Amino acid sequence: MKSLIVLSLFVTFAWAGLMPAMRGRLPFVPRMPLKELEGRITNGELAKPGQFPYQVGLSLVFGDSGAWCGGTLISDRWVLTAAHCTDGADGVTVYLGAIDIKNDKEEGQQRVYVSKENIVVHAEWDFETLNNDISVIKLPVSVVFNDRIQPASLPKKNGQYASYEGEYVWASGWGRDSDAATGVTQFLRYIQVPVVKKSTCNNFFFGMITDKQICISGKDGKSTCNGDSGGPLVYKEGETNYVIGATSFGIALGCEKGWPGVFTRVTAYLDWIEEVSGVVNQ
Repeated sequence: MKSLIVLSLFVTFAWAGLMPAMRGRLPFVPRMPLKELEGRITNGELAKPGQFPYQVGLSLVFGDSGAWCGGTLISDRWVLTAAHCTDGADGVTVYLGAIDIKNDKEEGQQRVYVSKENIVVHAEWDFETLNNDISVIKLPVSVVFNDRIQPASLPKKNGQYASYEGEYVWASGWGRDSDAATGVTQFLRYIQVPVVKKSTCNNFFFGMITDKQICISGKDGKSTCNGDSGGPLVYKEGETNYVIGATSFGIALGCEKGWPGVFTRVTAYLDWIEEVSGVVNQ
């Protein structure tokens, strides 16, 4: 119980804004209106056009307010993201092929509105425990792929028990670049960091990390941050980009404190993704 109380004081989602109803006890950072665009993934590099063609931006609507998250294109009709991003949303504008999210005339950028009827949140998503933090979004029309818009591959089912421990992976998004920043960024950024052991991650998060989550090192202040939620964690093998995680949560004390970033482990949900979307990599 003591660990849970301590955890409730410090854990926060890597999300840009508050959910419409505060159903849980976990504290969030202050709401960051979409018009206040600043900051980025902490200590990351500026992405080049076409470098992360699977990266998706999500401008979510909750009544009269909005919030920003990331996502991963996994087929011509489906986007993978986090449940805490989409739960309760009235709709979402999906940004495809974007680097500069303030420039709607950017070369290759497309924006598609999706109604709430086409947002699927995992039925066992738990706001209190943060378990099953996964969601998919169905696009109204098929995306035409080009050099700036390409899907990431799901891991193969015969490799679903891979831990990826010690492997260097890529995280990207428009989240804050520092603990002092007050909003999400205008330009896409990325980091390359190693996956850490579950036991190492649990040393920070009081034993709450499960086999359905995957953690990256926060060493040197490199991390995902508020606004990156739902975005991709990718393992590159040759020319193939495998999405192995969706940004879930970090520590409310700050994104530059050296704590691991926590992601939903995609390999734990391959059957669920196939069931709701039909997307699978045999």
